[in-house]
Amino acid sequence: MTTPSGRLLSLLSLLQARRDWPGEALADRLGVSRRTVRRDVDRLRELGYPVQTTKGPAGGYRLAPGADLPPLLLDDEQAVAVAVALQTAALGVVGVEEAAVRALATIRQVMPSRLRHRVDALQVLAVPPTSAPTVAVDPGVLLQVGECCRDHQVLRFDYTDKEGASSLRRVEPHRLVSRGRRWYAVGWDLDRDGWRTFRVDRMRPRAPVGPRFAARELSDAVVADLVRPPGEDAWPARGRVVLHAPAAQVARWVRPDQGTVTPRDDGSCTVEVGSWSWPSLAAWLLMFEADFEVLDPPELVTALEDITARVARAARASAG
Repeated sequence: MTTPSGRLLSLLSLLQARRDWPGEALADRLGVSRRTVRRDVDRLRELGYPVQTTKGPAGGYRLAPGADLPPLLLDDEQAVAVAVALQTAALGVVGVEEAAVRALATIRQVMPSRLRHRVDALQVLAVPPTSAPTVAVDPGVLLQVGECCRDHQVLRFDYTDKEGASSLRRVEPHRLVSRGRRWYAVGWDLDRDGWRTFRVDRMRPRAPVGPRFAARELSDAVVADLVRPPGEDAWPARGRVVLHAPAAQVARWVRPDQGTVTPRDDGSCTVEVGSWSWPSLAAWLLMFEADFEVLDPPELVTALEDITARVARAARASAG
């Protein structure tokens, strides 16, 4: 951070995000010495923040749980995230729209004037996709499933499938997932001995919840695959090109879930990559400032032609 006050805000944000922070880790994140971290912690204590010192080989810090903290402080990025999240919170959960508006109004009152004006400029409209109609979810059910995910407790519930058949399920819940204006619960079905996905709006939890369980490992990528309809690609637009750039240079810009890079020789590679649209995929290829040939599909060639025409028009207009 460039200023002490900005660094204090960043330090407070880190302390709120995680229970325990080693002093060395805080120093690395803030780009300062451990001595500076100690001085900043003392300054937070003077401002009324209950920062505790933790014991151990490295030593560290934490915010005391259950304490009354001074007024809310958000940095610019946090303010933007809160404003967008609350304005787009209407994901089919009954009653959330009004609650989100009230929450944003409450948070806005304790923001500094500078951030308040920036947040007021973010007027976001969340439009549901036409292919996925909104399905109302009881917030109480959502909370109960979330608590069982957090506490690793077996969840018993009545479930109605898409055919209208009802059954009693016993599941070790792993994660709540929001996709296409619908909410899903991913968990290990104890009676069917496998991972299953359940629409939350079709779940009716029973009380009490079941015993605790040891959480099973499941990556976020696998969770995403479980809620994705069979045969649907994660990326709507996917193309294959020969890119005249070293494979190692290109691979740094391709995530594992996005595509693959196969070396051809020292200076070129074959890239199979996905994106949200054909124009965005075409623009991604132009980022490398290297020659390339499209192997397939024709839609990618069309997108490149459209971009070429648009750039040519812009160049002519600018020259004129």
